[in-house]
Amino acid sequence: MKEWITGRNPVYEVLRANRRKIYRLLLAKGIDRGGHIHESLQLAVQKKIQTEEVPRHQLDGIAFNHQGVAVQVGDYPLVTLDEIISLAKSRNEKIFVLMLDEIQDPQNLGTLMRTAEAVGVHGVILPFRRTAVVTPAVVSASSGAVEHLLITQINLAQAINELKERGAWVVGLEDSEESQPLGDIDLDGDLVIVVGSEGSGMRALTRKLCDHLLRLPMMGKVDSLNAAVAGSIVLYSALQSRSMNRN
Repeated sequence: MKEWITGRNPVYEVLRANRRKIYRLLLAKGIDRGGHIHESLQLAVQKKIQTEEVPRHQLDGIAFNHQGVAVQVGDYPLVTLDEIISLAKSRNEKIFVLMLDEIQDPQNLGTLMRTAEAVGVHGVILPFRRTAVVTPAVVSASSGAVEHLLITQINLAQAINELKERGAWVVGLEDSEESQPLGDIDLDGDLVIVVGSEGSGMRALTRKLCDHLLRLPMMGKVDSLNAAVAGSIVLYSALQSRSMNRN
């Protein structure tokens, strides 16, 4: 299936990642060549991608906030769990995985994907049902970062059990009495971080399979953070722990 990715950063990352089939690149006539447009054009030439200058209203028919550029691409390439684990091995790194249990808002999914790519996770695991998937809106929300990630859709219980067999600890985010404060849990080592849905959190089975439940300290007047913000904080905390222990 063909779809359109728009926006200067998302289009550039699609071309740079070179993981999808790319059909053509459209530019609005008279577009400013800054903001990765020049680099995108260079990549299009290198990859022999058909490039067209078109009236801006033609791009308006594709997306609202297109920033004067659009690329037509094939489906997003999902991978297997083994490929994610193999990436960690090839880098000689401890497993670092983000698992999302029924995140349904594309903006939240994109934000988490962008953070996941920034902190160097080896892959992201999504369930088969009741989840947002990688759509053009998610690519845009991640500013194109999702194009560089390995993502699989699999039964979460099956994935947790397999990752545990490989030595990973599974830490789920949950604001409950059973949860431990962020500073009390070691986030170094082979690690799976689980973020539950925006409304109800992790499903019962996913929660049961976690080795630890983690909560973030809250010092202000609000009593919670949304899933994307909370997940991003924990991902960066894990990166810090892993970086400190590597030095």
